[in-house]
Amino acid sequence: MAQSDDVTAGTPRNLDDDRRAEYAEELALMFPRSGWTRMQARVLSYLMLSTEPYVSSAELITALRASAGSISAATRALAEPGFIRQVTVPGDRSHYFRAEEDVWGNFLATEHRYLTRRAETVEKILTELGPDDEQARKRLENMRDYHHWLYDFHQQMRDAWEEYKRRRDTGQAAGG
Repeated sequence: MAQSDDVTAGTPRNLDDDRRAEYAEELALMFPRSGWTRMQARVLSYLMLSTEPYVSSAELITALRASAGSISAATRALAEPGFIRQVTVPGDRSHYFRAEEDVWGNFLATEHRYLTRRAETVEKILTELGPDDEQARKRLENMRDYHHWLYDFHQQMRDAWEEYKRRRDTGQAAGG
């Protein structure tokens, strides 16, 4: 990977708030192509770039120049699959959020719930299909089995990802 313009003579500079917001917008452009709303992408990007232990909804509203409703919808959508976590502050009724340290590894871990739920739903439907439903049965068996296969493959990916991070963090050549 090429070195960032934000590194001068090998010494990283701290991002100011304006630059952090610019980078959040730049990162956010990648996600809508994957089915995310632009606001979900902006919120996740902003939280990933934050140096604070958590960020309030009010700060997100101000920094992203967004409405309270759009921030609320985005944070709910991001919290469900585990991309971000809501943080409580004793004595404070405000909503605070932070990105997980390993957003993508955490996503792999929480996606297991969805894969299991889908396979179980399809299994229930399969028990009610009759002898004339052979085409539907084959499609649903493929769906169920795909989700079981993907579940197992996700576990392999999670294990490989954890090993990759371990090697990276201990200075061993991680490769590819």
